[in-house]
Amino acid sequence: MAKKKMGKKLETEQDLKNIIEQKKQKIREDLKIQLLSQNKFGKQFDDMVEDYIKFVELKEKLQHDIDVNDIRYQTTGGNGFTTFKPNESVERLIKVNAQMLKILQDLELKAPEDSGGEEGDDLLS
Repeated sequence: MAKKKMGKKLETEQDLKNIIEQKKQKIREDLKIQLLSQNKFGKQFDDMVEDYIKFVELKEKLQHDIDVNDIRYQTTGGNGFTTFKPNESVERLIKVNAQMLKILQDLELKAPEDSGGEEGDDLLS
């Protein structure tokens, strides 16, 4: 299956992992500061923050896939014909974003500000 590459590309898989780790750390810190300022302590809050952080990682990977493969990608079927298929990452990204917003609402927190220098890559800020 051949996929057409579009959008921004990262040098290596390690670059993507490094970017995601930096972003996760900043967001984790921001959420914990917000919780502390609201006097919310406990494992249940830490657990919800970690759920949110997992969604951050998933969201970044989905966005990267959309950046690389666009919203539709070209593939060659078993019959040899080339077709375009919708990128499932688009639909999944919408669902992940909804879950992230739900967690923030449950915790009564605001979406962390992303100061990573990249504009438009975060649906929550």
